[in-house]
Amino acid sequence: MNRHTGRRVTGIAHLKQSVADILTTPLGTRLERRTYGSLLPSLIDQPDNGATRLRCYSAIASALMKWEPRLRVTRVGITSGNQPGQASVDLEGEYLGQAVSLSTSLQMRGAA
Repeated sequence: MNRHTGRRVTGIAHLKQSVADILTTPLGTRLERRTYGSLLPSLIDQPDNGATRLRCYSAIASALMKWEPRLRVTRVGITSGNQPGQASVDLEGEYLGQAVSLSTSLQMRGAA
C-alpha cells in the first residue's frame, strides 16, 4: 500500500518505498520490532568526512540485507540533496533475479 495515497503499489515502486522506510526508521522505535530500521538516522549531525560516509554505507547495506530480502545490494552511493537534511541513496543490485538500479530521496529531518 502506498503510504501517501493508500493505493496498491507493487514492483519497483514498492521496493523503493520499503527501502526508504527501512533506512529512515531509527533502530528501537518500532514497538513489536525493536531491531527494525537502520543506524542511518543516528548518523545525522556527524562530521561530513570519509569515516562518516563509510558508516552510512555500512548502515544502509546491513539494514537492507536484514530487512529487504527481495534486494541483494551490490553497490551503495550517497548524494547530498538540494536542501539541508536531504540525501539521495543510489543502489545497485539484484531484485528478484534481475539487475536493478534505483535511487531514492531520503528526508532525514522533520518536514519543512
